[in-house]
Amino acid sequence: MATATAAGPASDSQTAAGTRRGLLQSNAADTTQQGATTGDVAELQQMIRDGRLTELRTTYNGSYGAALLYYPDEMLYYVALFQQKKFWRVLKTQNDARAEATYAEFSKSTASLGDTEIRRLKLEAEKAYADRLIASQQNRANRLQADLEVARAQQGQVAERQQEQQEAIRSLRAEQAAAQAQLRALQQRVNELQKQADGDLAAPLK
Repeated sequence: MATATAAGPASDSQTAAGTRRGLLQSNAADTTQQGATTGDVAELQQMIRDGRLTELRTTYNGSYGAALLYYPDEMLYYVALFQQKKFWRVLKTQNDARAEATYAEFSKSTASLGDTEIRRLKLEAEKAYADRLIASQQNRANRLQADLEVARAQQGQVAERQQEQQEAIRSLRAEQAAAQAQLRALQQRVNELQKQADGDLAAPLK
């Protein structure tokens, strides 16, 4: 997963509005679910619900995240580690260096915590892609098989037709040979009759 970092601070109106629509709004909703929880987590959630914080940095790795939030009225930093936008660990400090160091540590933790989740997501995507390829290749194989069956059936019909044509040719040749023989015999008969007729015409009358 990509890491989103808001280096800042930006203006209070821009940052507060942006975070209330994203990370901070979701965590404010989670506050009602945790009821009477006390401690820095509950305090942070109340601050978010009141819209009093500015989001300086946020890192996401999978569903895990780290956030560096600032309360300018008291120059307080809140560093939070969360999973699916539900706060898990919270540090409150006025020490800028400690806040940045803790945020860096929490960000590093999200990388290791999210690694398994990210690998699972990638493997799921790879499997889904492989399944789509398998389905595509199976469809292609089915189409080729259907085409092959059609070609084989057509080839069989062509071979049968060719055999019929060859038999027809042999039969016609035999008939043609018989007709030629009959024609030659008739021509010979005609010639003989013509000779006889010519002979009769040439003979003197008695």
